Amino acid sequence: MEFKIENTEVYGVNKAIKASGNPMRTILDRTDITEKDFNRAFKLGQTLNGQGHDNFLKGIIVQMDLTAPLYFWKQAQRYHWFDFVSSQSTMHCLLKFKVEDQCVEDTDKRIIEIINEMINDYLKLDDTNPNKVLQWRKIVASLPCGFCLGATMTTNYQQLKTMYLQRRYHKLKEWHVFCSWCETLPYFFELTGVDKILNLDKKNGKE
Repeated sequence: MEFKIENTEVYGVNKAIKASGNPMRTILDRTDITEKDFNRAFKLGQTLNGQGHDNFLKGIIVQMDLTAPLYFWKQAQRYHWFDFVSSQSTMHCLLKFKVEDQCVEDTDKRIIEIINEMINDYLKLDDTNPNKVLQWRKIVASLPCGFCLGATMTTNYQQLKTMYLQRRYHKLKEWHVFCSWCETLPYFFELTGVDKILNLDKKNGKE
């Protein structure tokens, strides 16, 4: 199985762009967005993380179906606004999966063989056998990090800006795919300025 992002939906681009001007308004502007709104949003969105000027990016909501190995999920879960809508469950579906098809190709085949042996041993146990619960725990505890699970996720442009800047040159190829996906989102470069920030870091030797 391979890392993949599917069924992407983006909401609130126009409303967030208009809202970027709210700090300077005494009355909220509900008219259609103008070139002035775009230019202001592009300028504010491209400021450095932590300055607060890009907070309006939280209003651009992104949802997607993401299938990834456990080692990716461990890193992704550190982000506060990268939230699970719902995910596949090992508790409910582990025995329905074909383990070798559910793992990335880098997973050691010997580990997959061990997991399959453990599952076969589990299936041989009667439900009244007290060892069945222990055997189940062994299976779950022994799943390789290359085992993939899918989830529907929700996030926003401000969080994706942070993730992109922190992960663009990460060792894991999955993050490269993730960042390339970010680049396909509407106005992503214009609204986040991640390309300019990374180029500035290169120039300053911070990469």
